[in-house]
Amino acid sequence: MPQPLTEPPRLDSGTLRIIPLGGIGEIGRNMTVFEIDGKLLVVDCGVLFPEETQPGVDLILPDFEPIRHRLDDIVAIVLTHGHEDHIGAVPYLLKLRGDIPLIGSTLTLALIEAKLTEHRIAPLTLQVSEGDREKLGPFDVEFVAVNHSIPDALAVMVRTEAGSVLHTGDFKMDQLPLDGRLTDLRAFARLGEEGVDLFMVDSTNADVPGFTPREADIGPVLDQIIHRAPRRVIVASFASHIHRVQQVIDAAVASDRRIALVGRSMVRNMGIAKELGYLKIPAGYLIDAKKAPDVADDKILYMSTGSQGEPMAGLSRMANSEHPTIDIGPGDTVILASSLIPGNENAVYRVINGLIDLGANVVHKANAKVHVSGHAAAGELLYCYNIVKPAQVMPIHGEARHLRANADIAMESGVPADSTLVGENGSVVDMTGGVATITGQLDIGFVYVDGSTVGTITDADLKDRRTLAEEGFISIFLAIDAQTGEIIVGPEIHARGFAPDDAVFDDVRPALVKALEEAARNGTRDTHAFGQVVRRTVGRWVNTQHRRRPMIVPVVIEA
Repeated sequence: MPQPLTEPPRLDSGTLRIIPLGGIGEIGRNMTVFEIDGKLLVVDCGVLFPEETQPGVDLILPDFEPIRHRLDDIVAIVLTHGHEDHIGAVPYLLKLRGDIPLIGSTLTLALIEAKLTEHRIAPLTLQVSEGDREKLGPFDVEFVAVNHSIPDALAVMVRTEAGSVLHTGDFKMDQLPLDGRLTDLRAFARLGEEGVDLFMVDSTNADVPGFTPREADIGPVLDQIIHRAPRRVIVASFASHIHRVQQVIDAAVASDRRIALVGRSMVRNMGIAKELGYLKIPAGYLIDAKKAPDVADDKILYMSTGSQGEPMAGLSRMANSEHPTIDIGPGDTVILASSLIPGNENAVYRVINGLIDLGANVVHKANAKVHVSGHAAAGELLYCYNIVKPAQVMPIHGEARHLRANADIAMESGVPADSTLVGENGSVVDMTGGVATITGQLDIGFVYVDGSTVGTITDADLKDRRTLAEEGFISIFLAIDAQTGEIIVGPEIHARGFAPDDAVFDDVRPALVKALEEAARNGTRDTHAFGQVVRRTVGRWVNTQHRRRPMIVPVVIEA
């Protein structure tokens, strides 16, 4: 349940304050702020992708408002890994203060630097690796290797005089990872023996029993599907899922197919991964997408964006027959090598249906083992709790059901119920002497990126957009005599998305004229007041006769 808004107490010297500004109660826009002795440390700064109920929105950012007046106090932004829901909002924070140092692993910094180049921002960066330890103002930060669906992911141990916090970032415990980089359970055990006062733990798969399947199990399935495909193969995945792209490339090479990357972010990220040695492609197999139509259909594979049904991504455009170079047809094989982010289900199934209607064979997680999650399931989480033995736990990164499931696992492992802190975005957690308590709740909102505007679109604007999309639009124009209130012109009624013929309004015109004349007799002369009469009269008629609630816009001028 949402916490009531309560102003947190004044922060005493030597007390650590932790405020999640995103990522709790949702899958995305992960961002946590740590504060002690007047200095701030930010861990992750990601975006959330919009749902269908947020039409026109490109991205959703964390709410920076609680730290907007404290930007000069930020000592660094620590990035746990390179996924968009952890780094995507960094450009928007750096536009407020451009010299905040960014700290992360090799690949993470390479991905964010490429993104910042597009925003014309040259960042200050510090590259770190697992085992490194950095002093950042009053924060002593150690980095721990964790396994995830992208290379170079890190957990973060934050030590302060008030206590220690181990933040996992996103992780799982694949025992045979593709890159050989295991989650460092020895380091987790060492930190547990030292004493972890608060364990902030990824909750995404906490409601999934057992252990997350191995990435290595996916390769043979992809090999078989791609080898048997009679014509073109199109694989859609996250543009940052380097491990999955590597598996697809290996399968394509084994079937002697050339590989073309589709989508700006896919081209950019895989170019970076290849340059840094995280992605290996034999010479001659990667070709420019513009040259792909010249390759025989049974010798080409497209690696595309759009696995979440994003309207402008490559796969959606293919499903809508709007892609400039790829026309899906019978015999083509489309593989969705990703999981569904909650909220994207309708968009993804709409794409799947569109591809099937065009004759494609669509393979996805529901009918073949073409994807495994990058997050620890319940068995792995329990394993970690038993290794770390934290004094207190705060589930992060997940919707309400994930957070509660994670809290239940922590309690099963022996963490007392009153030491398991289930918060939400804006919860204020204060730690003194190693003991953390929720002491307040800030009002945290959504910050929408809409085209070139940031934060100017409100929930009311989105409600108007939904009304326009679902109920239609009616405009009513009239001119009145400023002295008498007499109607000189109109009312002229026009609609969009409501009725096929404006003649439907012939029924309401007499009632509208009567209501306006009555208002004039009663002394109404103000155009705004006449507009309210118009809105009430037409709105009542539409609701009664048509059971609809369109947007009604009266335009009244003085003649």
